[in-house]
Amino acid sequence: MATLRGRVARVTFRNPENGYCVLRLEAQAKTPPGARNREGRVTVVGVMPQFNAGEELEFGGEWIEDARYGTQFRAETATPLPPVGERGITSYLSGGLVKGIGPRTAERIVEHFGADTLTVLEEAPECLTEVLRPALARALAEAWRAQQDSRHALIFLQEQGVSGRMAQRIHEQLGMETIPAVQANPWTLADEIYGIGFRRADEIARNMGKPADAAERLRAGLRFALSEMTKEGHVFAPRGQLLERAAGLLAQDDEAALAAVLQEALQSHDLVCEDGIKVDGQVAIYLPEWQRAESEAARRLGELARTPSPLSQRAARLDWSRLLPALTTKDNGELTAEQQGALRATCAHKLSVLTGGPGTGKTTTLKGVIAALETLKASVALCSPTGRAARRLAQASGRSASTIHRLLGYSPAEGFERNEDNPLELDALIVDEASMIDLQLFHYLLRALPPEAHLLLVGDVDQLPSVGAGNVLRDVIACGLARVTRLSFIFRQDADSGIVSNAHRINQGQMPQLDNRRAGDFFFLETDAERVVDDVVGLVRTRLPRRYGLDPLREIQVIAPMYRGAAGINALNEALQAALNGDERRAVKEIGGRSFRAGDKVMQTRNNYEKDVFNGDIGFIHAIDEVAGGFEVVMDGRFLFYEWVEAEELLQAWCISTHRSQGSEYPAVVMPLLTQHYMMLQRNLLYTAITRAQRLVVIPGSRAAIGMALRNNQVAQRHSGLVARIQADRAG
Repeated sequence: MATLRGRVARVTFRNPENGYCVLRLEAQAKTPPGARNREGRVTVVGVMPQFNAGEELEFGGEWIEDARYGTQFRAETATPLPPVGERGITSYLSGGLVKGIGPRTAERIVEHFGADTLTVLEEAPECLTEVLRPALARALAEAWRAQQDSRHALIFLQEQGVSGRMAQRIHEQLGMETIPAVQANPWTLADEIYGIGFRRADEIARNMGKPADAAERLRAGLRFALSEMTKEGHVFAPRGQLLERAAGLLAQDDEAALAAVLQEALQSHDLVCEDGIKVDGQVAIYLPEWQRAESEAARRLGELARTPSPLSQRAARLDWSRLLPALTTKDNGELTAEQQGALRATCAHKLSVLTGGPGTGKTTTLKGVIAALETLKASVALCSPTGRAARRLAQASGRSASTIHRLLGYSPAEGFERNEDNPLELDALIVDEASMIDLQLFHYLLRALPPEAHLLLVGDVDQLPSVGAGNVLRDVIACGLARVTRLSFIFRQDADSGIVSNAHRINQGQMPQLDNRRAGDFFFLETDAERVVDDVVGLVRTRLPRRYGLDPLREIQVIAPMYRGAAGINALNEALQAALNGDERRAVKEIGGRSFRAGDKVMQTRNNYEKDVFNGDIGFIHAIDEVAGGFEVVMDGRFLFYEWVEAEELLQAWCISTHRSQGSEYPAVVMPLLTQHYMMLQRNLLYTAITRAQRLVVIPGSRAAIGMALRNNQVAQRHSGLVARIQADRAG
């Protein structure tokens, strides 16, 4: 790491929210050619504490060449040096520390206290009234104390190996308690600070010399192990599995010590044990928020099913023999018996599920359901887990639709506006893409649903389950409370589609038709691990645009089974970025080992309600602004600004995972499938990926890999107690 010392001549820019600064420095040492401006000053950029003109600093970092601003020093660490001599102290005090203290006032202070000025500020600030009026003396003392607190905290954190940006975030969250809180228990950072997981907190603790067998570490490791299992889709962990996972994570051989800490965590309600829910005789251990969500969801589903509704009573009096023919349209044709059953079930039963594969008429059925409900004078709301799915639902139904979060009035500061005390005002709620709903979101939805309302869940139960914990759609079908309609008839206009017919063949474990008919929409390209990246790049950049007139950036989506490996998502993103956006003249920003370039295709990876963007939304980096400290990203025609610290919300999206494609549709899908992907080759993963395509599917890979995926029909077992709770509630 290079070092740079000097005096701050000017603070050109500072973002108060993320600490990103641009400084002009009067550097003391030799600098690279072209680094100094006409005034002989060097530009320093980076996340750092607030500094003022006149301060002496030492930076650690590297020299960079910015395409727009030339040679700069990018600081990773910034250490203030004591002002040297009375002149240095005067320059420091007049540099903007407090409004009202300019050069003359600073000179008076230093003339009075001399070289002891900083000691007076630190140890006897009340003496400042000997020179200044009380209000100004108090302002100077408070500014000094706040600045010193911030600097000490940031320097302390950087000494423990924390980056400047992350140190800034920790200090913003913990304030004056930063140093004592981290010294007492550095592992709490994993729970309190977004972006610091257990492993990073554990590294900080090691740097501080904390013992590996500390009880605080074992407890944090247990919570982290359980949290990791929820990220894998489990709502709880069997006790034995949790202890085994935590022991491996912590490299802890003392099973008795770990079990004792688990018992303490249960007694303090940091974790929750449910004796009535077991897996192979092992009791269930929950994080408290997931235990509450599951028990509440089960209770509210039971209450929903038991509560009578005026809508059911009106549906019982309806002449269906007259209504059903009236719902037949020129576009949709006559409803099948399956579809008619779904209409009647939604109107007559409090809880219904509509499921089926592509081409089975879910959209037509949904339109019929809405028309039937409107005939019954019911107020109906439509929603979906993601913004993309909500837009598709609105287009398909001809009605307004929203995300679940928007329907419930979510805000980051206040949470969900709609709940049991402020329920939704409706008679029926239709939720599309229900396979994507995790248990937490389902729980919040049920809290806001009036007990007398009807709930229809629509989705393809054979697709991948939600990214978040739980298996809501499958559990609701299995619990016995819902009236379930599974559409199976494939309509003639869709039966001729290779995408639709092959999707159903895959779902039944049969090899798809790979005859590559010229007029078809489903193609297979035999390739291997050495050639697949070049083949994918060729398809996206040249072959498919030339043959089908597709826009390689906006109409073709590459979906891969896993991140690592020669044909993984990471390698494909790197190759596709170079092929489709490799102009070296475009601005580039390196953040956390990742490269972002103006023009890059990026995906939002978590819901951001302030920006009104959601997990899975795709956009393009329009510009990189070093002065403002962030990216300008275009999503759905809107220009959004992302600060550097928010870059962790974005991923390169030239190639994405199957899970991240859920709820979306693309004109064309390219899915490389090789035996090297064996760890992730599953039937429902292949099925989900190809059903994202509207017009074209191309699979570069091997027939052996397709066969491996077809044979692996073991739906990933997720530990969930929802069905058991519902059935116990019904039995009781």
